[in-house]
Amino acid sequence: MTRRDRLIREREHDPYKLRQKLHEPAACGDCGARYHKGRWEWTAAPAEAARVICPACQRVRDDYPAGVLTLRGEFNLRHREEVIGLVRNVEDRETRRHPQKRIMSVVEGEGEVTVKTTEAALARNLGTALHDAYDGKLDYHYTDEGGVLRVLWER
Repeated sequence: MTRRDRLIREREHDPYKLRQKLHEPAACGDCGARYHKGRWEWTAAPAEAARVICPACQRVRDDYPAGVLTLRGEFNLRHREEVIGLVRNVEDRETRRHPQKRIMSVVEGEGEVTVKTTEAALARNLGTALHDAYDGKLDYHYTDEGGVLRVLWER
């Protein structure tokens, strides 16, 4: 019997993902992250390292986030410093291990705070940390345009 199933390739959503490995040594001219063995890391690059722009810095330049976390609700308004402090602590922990996971901006609007991130996983981790610490309602969804992860935390 012949198998008629087929492999379905997932559509690539991230236009900032490197399509091929960079020639090493290489380092980001903006943030100083080093490209080493196919990964970005926070180690000193040799003097002869090629200067490139890492995907996270390019996203920041283009203001094109991979994840957007929105914080809403009375609890967020009353405990804004504490909530933003938690968000910054999670970012610090993640960024130390993974240079491409960064917060691009934190914008306070009427009744909500919007946090743009360079990686969808960071937006998800921030939402999960808020939910674990303060409970509330947590919702995730991807947009069709550009594959941006939208995370909503509300309490």
